Amino acid sequence: MPMQLIYASRPFGFDDLALTGILATARRNNARDGITGALICREDLYLQLLEGGSDLVAQAFSRIERDDRHTDIVKLWSGEVEDRLFPDWAMRHDRVRSWMWTATEVSAGAVANASTDEVLSIFRKLSSEPAETPQI
Repeated sequence: MPMQLIYASRPFGFDDLALTGILATARRNNARDGITGALICREDLYLQLLEGGSDLVAQAFSRIERDDRHTDIVKLWSGEVEDRLFPDWAMRHDRVRSWMWTATEVSAGAVANASTDEVLSIFRKLSSEPAETPQI
């Protein structure tokens, strides 16, 4: 049974080049390890869902925790799931959507105060929408 892990962090040195590097590394490593998921990002927020085998997801999260492109990393949820939300994506990438938190809400602690159901619902909703970027 696969597991999911959701974390949030603040980007350090966020720009398109840094994001391209993160996505390339994630897609390569995730394809190798059978991990799928999605990364939602903007200048003030990374919100990521990883899904796959529990040991491999834990190892991926450990690498993220050591990555200096992230600050204030907080694991928001992890647990076993019946089905993956992003089974065909080594790492889907989308910008924060209008129905998500504003920058002011993020600054005020919306991510830290979000319930598990709220965080999971973001990714459930995202998985039902067309991707902003081509599938990779």
